[in-house]
Amino acid sequence: MRKLLLRVCALVFWVGIAHAQPYPSKPVRFIIPFPPGGPTDIVGRLAADRLSKAWNVQVVADNRPGSGGNIGTEQCARSPADGYTMCMISIAQSISPAIYPKLGFDPVRDFAHVTLLVTLPSLLVVHPSVPAKDVRELIAFAKARPGALNYASGGSGTSSHLLMEMFDQQAGLTMTHVTYKGTGPALVDQLSGLIEVAFSTAIAVLPYVQSGKLRALGVSTRERLPTLPEVPTIAESGLPGFDGGSWQGVVMPAGTPRELVGAVSAELAKILRSPDMKDRIGAMGGIALGSSPEEFTAFMKAESGKWAQVAKAAKVSIE
Repeated sequence: MRKLLLRVCALVFWVGIAHAQPYPSKPVRFIIPFPPGGPTDIVGRLAADRLSKAWNVQVVADNRPGSGGNIGTEQCARSPADGYTMCMISIAQSISPAIYPKLGFDPVRDFAHVTLLVTLPSLLVVHPSVPAKDVRELIAFAKARPGALNYASGGSGTSSHLLMEMFDQQAGLTMTHVTYKGTGPALVDQLSGLIEVAFSTAIAVLPYVQSGKLRALGVSTRERLPTLPEVPTIAESGLPGFDGGSWQGVVMPAGTPRELVGAVSAELAKILRSPDMKDRIGAMGGIALGSSPEEFTAFMKAESGKWAQVAKAAKVSIE
């Protein structure tokens, strides 16, 4: 009995030491489920770099692209919930359950939601050949010509596609969807006049708006864009409640201890408040945010529900 008690005491002692270790005490894997160079990758690498400096522990950015971000996100969901795996997540993953019938994760159930990092507002832009000077004029112009206007997206089921579907549904319009393999080729054709209308992230089209090659009619989010304060939101322009910007956040596998999730969330919130980080994200056409885990969970539930309704009404599905 005495030997057994000694063993129990030793076990309790070593467990206490293990729990007393600071977090993190070893490198952290930071999965970025998109290729290098895109907005999710840029924001993710910024966050990983700042966390490395704050913790004095390497936070390793690990690009795992494929299937619209779903491959890397599923890897994160299946990783150990020990606090040493985290993942960038974006609007694409809130859309995925509505359009992929065999998805390997649930963006609400399978993650501990850490924080919403940034929003990337999109601009509703038209080619100068379209006579509309604002959203109301575009709606009237399109209603008078059902199906005549072409709108571009970076692919079926992407945020640029569903943003325009939501716009059409709320405005009662019929426009013709033209899909491209990415936003770059779509932008080229809009600049040439082959495409009249599109939703594009502000950072992608801001130079063309400023040069007059494209005309910005509205901002997709609830707030105006700081770099284009004169452009109203779509909600201000006749479609109350319209809200649909791209965004990026951070998640960890479901079951990760709440104290670790809270510690990461608090550290990222501190990073996002720094002036230089706000400037870096602002230069991308984004807005630095930061939210509590509970707020981000509620946001993810709302986003998933919203895009499910839009995708169902538009009959969007990807096999």
